[in-house]
Amino acid sequence: MIGKAVAQQLFNSKARNDGTVAIIAGTTNGFVADELLKLLKQNEGFSPNHFFRGITTPPSIKTTESGRLPDESGFQGDVIIKNGIWEKGKTIFDVVEQMGKNDIIVKGANAVDIINQKAGILIGHPQGGTIVASLQAIVGKRTRLIIPVGLEKRVPQNIDLTAQILNSPECTGPRFLPVQGEIVTELEAIRILYDVKAHLTAAGGVCGAEGSVWIHIDAPAEKIDFIKKDLETILCEKPFKIIPM
Repeated sequence: MIGKAVAQQLFNSKARNDGTVAIIAGTTNGFVADELLKLLKQNEGFSPNHFFRGITTPPSIKTTESGRLPDESGFQGDVIIKNGIWEKGKTIFDVVEQMGKNDIIVKGANAVDIINQKAGILIGHPQGGTIVASLQAIVGKRTRLIIPVGLEKRVPQNIDLTAQILNSPECTGPRFLPVQGEIVTELEAIRILYDVKAHLTAAGGVCGAEGSVWIHIDAPAEKIDFIKKDLETILCEKPFKIIPM
């Protein structure tokens, strides 16, 4: 749902045909990229299953100290679309210096404060990874930043305080960067796709529904019926899976 909504934003943006759209690799962004490339009829050769750098996995799946898979042979780069064409093999590092206020960067997050509309990104790279590289465009040249992030990553505490803790010299593990941009959770996705209001009402479950959420949609009954039928196709999608190359 988030992928469809953000892809619609990107497809309707001026940057899609007359600028640069940089979708930085990440599991949520994999669905954004897949949906956008389908709209552009350029999705051949793309797989969301290899579209990430650092990743959070169960203990049974081993990752490196920086959170990456030991074998990254399936990684094909970020999705960089310039003047409507997917430039295969390129990354944010190849294009960020040329990006400006008419362009868009799409970057996922690891934490989100849905009240204050702020996100946080875990950083495993000693030079700050893709988000720090992106800041030269986002802050330096006012490049638009869209942050697709699921509600399962919501946190109750102050994100700036989390950064203070994780970035202290005494701490170990990943670092943490607070960021502000256009946050798109399931709530914003419903608004974008159906032009209705949505509210988070409950969360949790079992048997694979541990990260699930209950959402109230505020809309007339006839519109609710259409939305429910449309969302059924998304609800029945298979969960994300890392497929070996």
